[in-house]
Amino acid sequence: MPEPSLAERARTLVSLARVGVLATHSRRCPGFPFGSVMPYAADALGRPVVFISSMAMHTQNLHQDPRASLLITPPDSSGDPLGSARVTLVGTAAEVPADEVRDLYLARYEQSRYWQQYSDFAYRRLEVSDVYFIGGFGVMGWVATEEYARARPDPLAQTGPEILRRMNADPDALVRMARCFAGETAGEASMTAIDRLGFHLRLKTGDRVHGRRIAFPREIGDADEAGAVLAEMLREAASSE
Repeated sequence: MPEPSLAERARTLVSLARVGVLATHSRRCPGFPFGSVMPYAADALGRPVVFISSMAMHTQNLHQDPRASLLITPPDSSGDPLGSARVTLVGTAAEVPADEVRDLYLARYEQSRYWQQYSDFAYRRLEVSDVYFIGGFGVMGWVATEEYARARPDPLAQTGPEILRRMNADPDALVRMARCFAGETAGEASMTAIDRLGFHLRLKTGDRVHGRRIAFPREIGDADEAGAVLAEMLREAASSE
């Protein structure tokens, strides 16, 4: 069953989220990690860019040791956090000229424009040297840095939640899709995730709850294509009854 690679899924999560937990090496407590909530903006290679004050403890830590990691979790924290995706980016947080990254950062955090005039603030970019992605229970692994940099966020990353909302408004249709395309006879069905190659259904029959992935008949490029293909699949599922 075709699925996006771990690298693609990691890049998608990094593009969707806005805040991570930055872990630096504590200067005050040598040998201990120091965690900070950190807004970021990711560049075209998936490298997080942060805008931080020299007075902040994490900045002082980075001055002494630039090695760091950034833990990123989904923007929607509802549900089981251990069943959700997360990614840890490991690398070196090096200072970068403002001209290179200012527009990227301000496009996401317009309110930070006020702080541009203060000389104690500077941009740092995490030069990613390793990536560890967890997609939920039983889905995890290290991702090669080169593969991560080449990957692109899924084209349905932004519109996926709205597609799920519309599809889950008709659970009977999803039951028919499960029967037609997965050979599953379920009492209840809901769509839990969607990407350019297919979608996941959560199925329940009696006390049994399990998931199945269904592939699209062709790769999806945007939300309009997703709508058209899903409509085709719904008609096929209905006609197969």
